[in-house]
Amino acid sequence: MNSGRFSFKTKYIFCHIISLLWICQIQAKIYNMQELGADHTGKIACTALIHQSIQKAAAEGGGTIYFSAGEYLTGALHLKNNITIHIESGAVIRFSDNFDDYLPFVQMRWAGTVMKSFSPLFYAINAENLTICGRGKIDGQGAKWWAELGRLKHITDDNHPLTKYQQMWIDANPGFPPSPTLESFNQKKFYRPSCIQLFQCKDIRIEGITIVDSPFWTINPEFCDNITIDGVTIKNPPANAPNTDGINPSSCSNVHISNCHLETGDDCIVIKSGLDADGRKWGKPSKNITITNCTMLAGHGGVVIGSEMSGDVRNITIANCVFDGTNIGIRMKSARGRGGVVEGIRVNNIVMNNIRNNAFEIDLLYSFSDGSKNPEPVSERTPIFRNIHISNITGININRIGLIRGIEEMPVGEVSFNNINMAGNEGFRAMTARNIQFHNVDFAVIKGASFDIANCKDIVFNNVRSKTPITGQPVILINNTKNVFINNCFPIVPTDIFCESKDSELIWGNNYFNHVKTKPKI
Repeated sequence: MNSGRFSFKTKYIFCHIISLLWICQIQAKIYNMQELGADHTGKIACTALIHQSIQKAAAEGGGTIYFSAGEYLTGALHLKNNITIHIESGAVIRFSDNFDDYLPFVQMRWAGTVMKSFSPLFYAINAENLTICGRGKIDGQGAKWWAELGRLKHITDDNHPLTKYQQMWIDANPGFPPSPTLESFNQKKFYRPSCIQLFQCKDIRIEGITIVDSPFWTINPEFCDNITIDGVTIKNPPANAPNTDGINPSSCSNVHISNCHLETGDDCIVIKSGLDADGRKWGKPSKNITITNCTMLAGHGGVVIGSEMSGDVRNITIANCVFDGTNIGIRMKSARGRGGVVEGIRVNNIVMNNIRNNAFEIDLLYSFSDGSKNPEPVSERTPIFRNIHISNITGININRIGLIRGIEEMPVGEVSFNNINMAGNEGFRAMTARNIQFHNVDFAVIKGASFDIANCKDIVFNNVRSKTPITGQPVILINNTKNVFINNCFPIVPTDIFCESKDSELIWGNNYFNHVKTKPKI
């Protein structure tokens, strides 16, 4: 045997060892904050150390900033490419409530308008491959932010001296175009930061963490692509935490939100794309978004689109969610002056309970707009809502089942409701809409009509009914509506009046009204 030659087995072992050494050499490092000297009692800020670790990891191609059990006090944190923030069970990242810790101002988007203002708590711009994960907690300590806004709102004297932060905002945004809508939010030039805002980033994962007491919106990617938000819990006190929305993708594409639990001081999940002229200037839609397997137990809306949707919202799927205790279930809102198109929306398999206002709301006369309540020529300022389909919904303890309200120059169009069974105080009202269809729908109410349609066109009622019809009150009430088709309706329980109409065109087909006391005039 030639001693100068290695056997195949020896060569294999040698190569395997070299490969393992090579893999270990290029593996991203883990920066354990506690081992590196970070105070884990929450008393001494470790902002500088965290920043140094992020910078070093980014320079090496990426790495994990690891927080073991303990409390870590910090100011704003700016993420870089290929950075993972891992917050272990028992670990709390507690953000400072000293406003100076969020200076200098950075480019960010506040409620649909791009400006320079306080840095978000977690912030990145033009970065990729970002992760925030773990079973730990992020505490935004929003109480002082909420209190300062409340204090400023109570100052009505225009000659009152500005705070240093208000003056800083003015100085940082020279020539900022006046926006009546932005001013109507009444933030007094004090724009609180989001908890997590990633600006023009891609390949983002936020997973497993709990977030409490955000100063403003909680998870707020802006102009981002390929986002996964999974298994996140958000709790912001509903009673005194203004505008603390849960998850707000804005002008983002390819977003996946799943398995989240939300209790917020405003809307739970909101899809947006910019405010009025500024939103149209950036012109970036929110599109290709899925929302699945989430629970919403408190908040203004369960899942909301708008009202800042001037850059368009398209291709949205909402499925397998529970709303219990929100003010509104599914809400889509806009107004004249906003512009933008909302289309391609699918809502399926939703359970609602204890909804304090509307279970469904599609409204083009929402407030907070520089538009008029009077009709105007169709233009880029005209919002368009169309191609919206809602199916397989169950709801009880609802205040009002629904509202559709379009505008004269642009009625809401192409909306369908399929396989829906709901019980509430009041029924469903549609005004200034066209091509609205109800298939296999049971709306049980205790006052008014189950279906109240006015100033609409091209309406289909197919197998609709109420399990609790009211004596002297029609199940369907139609006024000034053209081309209404009522088909396959069979009131199962004794019904006093099934349909009542005025100044409308009705077409009847294949109905059975033996249980109806006052027969429709067919």
